[in-house]
Amino acid sequence: MKPIVSIIMGSTSDLKVMEKAARFFDEMEIPFEINALSAHRTPAEVEVFAKGTKDRGIKVIIAAAGMAAHLPGVISSMTPLPVIGVPIKSSLDGLDALLAIVQMPPGIPVATVAIDGALNAAILALQIISTGDEQMMAKNIAYKEGLKKKIVQANEELSKLEYKYKV
Repeated sequence: MKPIVSIIMGSTSDLKVMEKAARFFDEMEIPFEINALSAHRTPAEVEVFAKGTKDRGIKVIIAAAGMAAHLPGVISSMTPLPVIGVPIKSSLDGLDALLAIVQMPPGIPVATVAIDGALNAAILALQIISTGDEQMMAKNIAYKEGLKKKIVQANEELSKLEYKYKV
């Protein structure tokens, strides 16, 4: 089995957030890899990683970083693959990381999700992959239908609650 998605984080302290993406990929049976690489502490390793992703069969990269949050942009500058940035809440409630990731210069795009939004990053990765893969599209559609069913069920349960002034 070869990974088609790569989850990269600036530090293993980001794992508590990024586990949501890993669990989603497990649930969807999507092969992935997960590594810690730092744009500041291991720049040579980041370069080797980023430049080798396409040839290794990776289709989407999810890169998480906090504070200065350069990792997603640095990776995007070195690969033709889509990069999804996950700003990690560390200092300044994660606003510093969000702004660092979302404000990329022309030619270096990074799709960016909410602060600590690892699950949405994983769902977006599935959506990107599914555009060229019918099996992944079926998983994508089934997941979205499951979300709909949860809300319908929740609404049915709410209708059964009794309150004195509920009509």
